[in-house]
Amino acid sequence: MRNGPHSSHMGDRDRDEKSGKFSEEYPLQDFLQALDELGPSGTTDVSDYIGCDRRTAYLKLKTLEEDGEIRSRKVGNSLLWERDG
Repeated sequence: MRNGPHSSHMGDRDRDEKSGKFSEEYPLQDFLQALDELGPSGTTDVSDYIGCDRRTAYLKLKTLEEDGEIRSRKVGNSLLWERDG
């Protein structure tokens, strides 16, 4: 049995025809809402709430932090994310 290059499926997400990037499955607003609901939270808690993988959550939260929407602080070995204000 051979596995060709088309044997694995990348899911049902749509790609943008010009950029080739996947359409945004997890909007930034969802991460803000998660922090509103959960309060200050770790990356894993947010990813569990959203239903995405931890790396996706981290990258989205980092973007929100760079935009000044949220802030993070180190607690032990973890980052705690919270709404700014």
